[in-house]
Amino acid sequence: MTAIGLRRGADIAARLVDVGVRIVRLSRRIARDSVSRHIAMQLLRSGTSAGANYEEARGAESRADFIHKLRIATKELRESIYWLRLVHRAELVADDLRPLASELEQVCAILAASARTARESAL
Repeated sequence: MTAIGLRRGADIAARLVDVGVRIVRLSRRIARDSVSRHIAMQLLRSGTSAGANYEEARGAESRADFIHKLRIATKELRESIYWLRLVHRAELVADDLRPLASELEQVCAILAASARTARESAL
């Protein structure tokens, strides 16, 4: 792969790493009772797997594989948005979660649009 090919998608990959770091830090601040721990682990799992799935998409073996992995990353981001809403409504942290929620929604929209574009250009 060329140097240009390696850079393609690097901005989204960097944003997903940043999201993952923010979620790791948030998860550490959530209380450690059994219910809160469950929610924190679900958020941690989905919020960090989105970036890993995106990296797999960047190294996809085919257009179909690329689209499939982008869709998985998008689903993980949607799940993260759900868990973040739950953290907020259950008042598990005092943080303002709106900036993180906004970033999750923006990256989710970008990945969904990328999957659509890839699918439509294959037709």
